[in-house]
Amino acid sequence: MMECWTVGILLSIIPLFHLSAQDTSAIDRGVRIGIVYRPGVRPGMVVLPRTGQGLDSTRAMIARDLDYSDRFEIITLPSGDSIRLASPSSPGTTRGTPPSRRPGAASSRSAGGAQSASTLNYPLYQALGADFALDVTAAGDTTVATLHDIASAGIRRTVRAPLPRPGDPNFRLAVHRLADQVLQAALGTAGIAATRILFVKDGKVYQIDQDGADQKLVSSTDRQAMSPAWSADGQHFAYMEFQAGKGWLYLQEMGAGKRSPVSTTGSALDFTPAFSPDGQTLAFSRATEDGTDLYTINIKQNCCLRRLTVGRFSDNLSPTFSPDGQRIAFVSTRPGLPQVYVMAADGTDQQLFAPFDYGVTGASNAPEWSPDGQSVAFHRDVAGTLQVFVLDVRTRTVRQLTSVGRNEDPTWAPDSRHLAFVSDRSGYRQLWIIDLETGRIRPLLQQSGARLPAWSPRLSEAPSSTP
Repeated sequence: MMECWTVGILLSIIPLFHLSAQDTSAIDRGVRIGIVYRPGVRPGMVVLPRTGQGLDSTRAMIARDLDYSDRFEIITLPSGDSIRLASPSSPGTTRGTPPSRRPGAASSRSAGGAQSASTLNYPLYQALGADFALDVTAAGDTTVATLHDIASAGIRRTVRAPLPRPGDPNFRLAVHRLADQVLQAALGTAGIAATRILFVKDGKVYQIDQDGADQKLVSSTDRQAMSPAWSADGQHFAYMEFQAGKGWLYLQEMGAGKRSPVSTTGSALDFTPAFSPDGQTLAFSRATEDGTDLYTINIKQNCCLRRLTVGRFSDNLSPTFSPDGQRIAFVSTRPGLPQVYVMAADGTDQQLFAPFDYGVTGASNAPEWSPDGQSVAFHRDVAGTLQVFVLDVRTRTVRQLTSVGRNEDPTWAPDSRHLAFVSDRSGYRQLWIIDLETGRIRPLLQQSGARLPAWSPRLSEAPSSTP
């Protein structure tokens, strides 16, 4: 009942002004076959096939992470083709071979053979449309990722990483970090492979890797949990625990699962916690008989409760800090329906943030500020159903992202380019991810009942997630 009441307080939205939907029902896998490649906008990446060394799962994870970054078009070498990987100047090259043995000719032999970095057939991969080729090998107990720049016919960078054994609790995150290093080497931008997403299902908080694998229970409570939120260091999360008609806020370590109550909470219905960027402050919503308002508390010193809003017949809830910690976006019902407002972090200068058309635009809820500070994502009621929108902080214009099914509760990846959200587009409510640059949408978790996702910052370490 409490879940319905809380989410009912935060309803949805409709478009306004110049809104352009990007959503389609198609799921773009982002993979192309090298032989039929047509040059596109994104650089082409091929992960070189190899046999032996026991690195198949590592290569598969890295290739999937690079694909899910949506910054490359992944080129797959056709299975069963006799493409020669060695340089044309090396013994056994494609030069002078019969037509049946040239690239593109069918054969029963595999395309994957071992080759050294010095003999990589750069002209061949350039002809296949590759801009980069990644070779993942083993040197003793170290995994070596060699990134080739095809156009310059040389090695861009070599990354060496001692990976835990497959099955080790830290293995997957270590491989994800290696994939992020490859992306950084190729394009000079940080990746999102080494991230996780919290969500609520059946009153419990779970986590899942951004590639949709390794789902684990992380909340250490038997009571109903809601509203998970990550700390900026990725080592803790906050959530609301519902008991006896009240909402208690808790902080929990991601590693050992140790949790502690937030002081002064639990006397009312406290919910939707949000960490400040410096980790010193927790903002949250408090519902009493007089309405719902926003508060902050210093969680480092366990003191200094401060009220930021005074409703006076309106509700104020769902805070989200700007990345510089100077402002808070939130939801207020002062216009009649819930809409997205903004104020200084001390509660001053409260004003409408996301524009709306009274009588036409529906309720707006669940705002989240992007890590780069340029956007705020939220959901809004459009003709009786919820859709995800993005507010441009500088121009204060809004853009509709989704249009298929019911879509709500968006949460930003640390690259400020991807959003996870809840959608029933497949027939039931599950988690999806959209890339704002390409419009590509993929399912994250194909299980019903998941809700209230929260995307982590980049995780530099791999704490155990056992409660």
